[in-house]
Amino acid sequence: MAETAEAHADTQFEFITFSAGGQSYCLEITQIREIRRWTPVTALPHTPADVLGVMNLRGAVIPIFDLSARFGLGATPANERNVVIVAAVDGATIGLLVESVSEILSVDKSEIQETPDIKSEATRNSIQGMISVDDTMVRVVNLGAVVESGKGLPA
Repeated sequence: MAETAEAHADTQFEFITFSAGGQSYCLEITQIREIRRWTPVTALPHTPADVLGVMNLRGAVIPIFDLSARFGLGATPANERNVVIVAAVDGATIGLLVESVSEILSVDKSEIQETPDIKSEATRNSIQGMISVDDTMVRVVNLGAVVESGKGLPA
């Protein structure tokens, strides 16, 4: 019986869902370090428009990305209800400005559908799958590709 439960756990994934640019996205919960209320950041010169600046997080300076702008959906309007998702990717800690965080999803690996081939390499790299939730499709964000896209690749 323990083997069955363990095998089931290997195919289950937990995601935090959130909204950016009026669209639904999610990140695997293991990538998220914390969720914080939005506070102003320190801007840096010559950064891309989707890099808002940096924030001091308990002595560590982390970059803050506007995820909506990164995905080409326009800048996130300033709003005190916005949140920053602090996440870890490739040994680095970053912050993602999003409109809101919604819920935790537990899904079986088989429920994660492939991203459709829409002839956009940036989309295929940034979105690693789709999850159908009620009447909505939630995009699974490839955090590494999203951060990498700021290094000369189109978002």
